[in-house]
Amino acid sequence: MRLALLSALFWFALDQISKAYILYGLDLATRGAIDVLPPYLNFRMGWNTGINFGLFAGSEDSTRWILIALAFVVSAWILWWVRTSMTRKIAFLSAGAVVGGAIANAFDRVIYGAVVDFLNSSCCGLDNPYAFNLADVGIFLGAIGLLIFADSPKNTP
Repeated sequence: MRLALLSALFWFALDQISKAYILYGLDLATRGAIDVLPPYLNFRMGWNTGINFGLFAGSEDSTRWILIALAFVVSAWILWWVRTSMTRKIAFLSAGAVVGGAIANAFDRVIYGAVVDFLNSSCCGLDNPYAFNLADVGIFLGAIGLLIFADSPKNTP
């Protein structure tokens, strides 16, 4: 369980430090865009009030608080799952990545009213119009890790 919590703390801190640097160090909110290694890595300022790909963006303020609550409920459920069912270290790390990312994005919603998105990557002739953040990376990698490495439920007769 401790490994899951350390992983969550790592992803939360990594995400929040990167966002502080982007917002206050590089002033991306004012600049709007910075090409780092085009088209593979660009910084594009985005304030996501919705969920993935802007779904539910522009909704009422109540949606913001529902998404915050949902992040905490899902995180609590994952931590319960870790505590009661998991034995593999990689599964603990994966669960922590999901929890840390979810809480980091919820923290953004509380502080800024929206999730800070800034990473944009395109490749191989595909132009990606969307921005994301390191919390999203943690959530994605953690979810894949849980699908692959979580212990199987025990078969009961």
